[in-house]
Amino acid sequence: MSTETDLFAEERLEKGYNLSILGRLTPFVRPQGRLVLLSILLVSLFTLCELAIPYFSKVAIDDYIVPGYQEAGSSETGRVLEIQLDSPEVREVVAAHKELFSLNKDQARIPLADLQTLDKQEINVLRQRDLQGIGRVAGFFILLTLFSYGVHFAQQVIMELTGQRIMHGLRMAVYDKIQRLSFGFFNRHPVGRLVTRASNDVQNMYEFFTNVISFVFKDVFMLLGIALILFSLNWQLTLVSFSLIPLTAVASTLFARRARDIFRILRIKAAEINTRFAESIEGLSVIQLFLKEVQSRGKMEKLNRENYAAGLEQIRILGVFLPLVEFFGFLATGIIVLYGGSKVMGQTLSLGTLVAFLSYIRMFFRPLRDLAEKFNILQNALTSAERIFQILDNKRDIDPGSQAGTVPSSREIIQRIEFKDVSFAYTPEEPILENISLQIEPGENLALVGPTGSGKSTLISLLAGFYRPDSGQILINGRDQRDWDIAALRAGMALILQDQFLFSGTVRENILQGNPGLSEDRLQQILEDSNANAVVQRLPQGLETQLKQGGASISSGQRQLISIARAFARNANLLILDEATSSIDSKTEEDIQQAVKRLMQGRTCISIAHRPSAARNASRIIVLHQGRIIESGSHSELVRQQGFYARLRSLQT
Repeated sequence: MSTETDLFAEERLEKGYNLSILGRLTPFVRPQGRLVLLSILLVSLFTLCELAIPYFSKVAIDDYIVPGYQEAGSSETGRVLEIQLDSPEVREVVAAHKELFSLNKDQARIPLADLQTLDKQEINVLRQRDLQGIGRVAGFFILLTLFSYGVHFAQQVIMELTGQRIMHGLRMAVYDKIQRLSFGFFNRHPVGRLVTRASNDVQNMYEFFTNVISFVFKDVFMLLGIALILFSLNWQLTLVSFSLIPLTAVASTLFARRARDIFRILRIKAAEINTRFAESIEGLSVIQLFLKEVQSRGKMEKLNRENYAAGLEQIRILGVFLPLVEFFGFLATGIIVLYGGSKVMGQTLSLGTLVAFLSYIRMFFRPLRDLAEKFNILQNALTSAERIFQILDNKRDIDPGSQAGTVPSSREIIQRIEFKDVSFAYTPEEPILENISLQIEPGENLALVGPTGSGKSTLISLLAGFYRPDSGQILINGRDQRDWDIAALRAGMALILQDQFLFSGTVRENILQGNPGLSEDRLQQILEDSNANAVVQRLPQGLETQLKQGGASISSGQRQLISIARAFARNANLLILDEATSSIDSKTEEDIQQAVKRLMQGRTCISIAHRPSAARNASRIIVLHQGRIIESGSHSELVRQQGFYARLRSLQT
């Protein structure tokens, strides 16, 4: 497998979605349970308001706007207006046109055709009760609309708040888990991929929480409510209207099957693009130096083209499915107009019922379309949830030090260190260390020397507990390293590397990371001992100067001096150095050497020396080659032996 495939390829997910993964989100949703339930309650009220609106249209049409048909067997035919003789104005109009009305005690009837022969003022008098009824319906309709708006607004605010809180908890869980993972995990997973998990994938879950959880209830309530109302209005017309639902179900199934794969591809490509971006920015100087812009662009273009193709496929699927649902809705409307219209003409269905049916059937297909869009979000969320839980479920790569928390339970002085037949490999086929046996006494100044790839840095990483040996033991004060509280063990170590990493924040915060309770007087003494005082004085705000990520705003020499001050503040009894003076100008190198010499006093020191000359002052030198210890002794002893160390020294000089 190629390096690029290892670095950028995402892990394969399960072929089918496991909806039970949504149940695993319960710990993040449970603290917001009351808000979720309140949101569902408000959605239910909002749904009831929407369901009531078309029914008021039916009431207005059938009871007040359009007169009903006369019962069969009556002398009047067609639509007949019934009028209550309860006012002098009405009785006066009826008396003026007796030939047009049929009287029955306190009620009068007039065919709709005859009603149109009266003048406008007389019609208004006769239909005064209908006008008042329409006014009442309209007023209630406005109040219902305002209430519905308020409920919908409150629900949206509550659900957004809930989504933000759940997303906050989920993102912190991912961040906490990433901090607990071992170095081996990060060797296999690029930064861009992990950033995608903690940002894009968590954001997808936010869309799920805010747009799916409560609104699925809304759509389901809407569908059930509409179905019940339609059956109560006219069951025959309802069955005719629902004849297209099987076709919609088949289309939804086909859409879900195809969309699932596309969403996964889109999430994978997003992670690969982020990874490529992160690598390109980190190695930009090398890309420009070797004129590899075109080649780098070609790799990025390939990933971007694949993402573009997947995006187009997603658009094509949605572009076919969503209009298809709309088409089924229009087709159902046409069927209702054809079938229901004939029923109205045959006087077996009221006009208001037909109008309400048309409104409800349009509302019925809208939730189906919404459910398809929510299913779109659900597919996206399930893909992201799988990828998030790949990190949260990782138990193989847990850093043992993370189990102890940020504060060590104790701080035991590190004295005698022993490696017993230690072997280690990052990958099984490429061993790095083989059968290393080594003892380090308290207060000893030990130097590790060897060519690149001999295992010097790996030996230090094993001692710090960043990796576990594949075989053998590391004994600290006679106890197996695995029996130690690793946090307490690391609290006794200070590590100074070639290229120190400083965090974004003030200089003071970076120095006091290992000992935040340090007094101001002690801090000033540390600045003097580490030769960092001159560096701090030259900075614009001194100790309060804000540093950029990695300390990029200051020179490498200044970073080294600040890191030495940080080691002083930690006051660890085991000092680990990785040739801190490499690639430093002579004046800064002298300052660093003086500071390191003061720091080494009274401490056990292990230094990685890439040049034999840097190890000459060590009390003992260990020479590593191809993962094995091949020589051991002082500088003068190794030079007299005329072995591998002497050859390295002669090559240097």
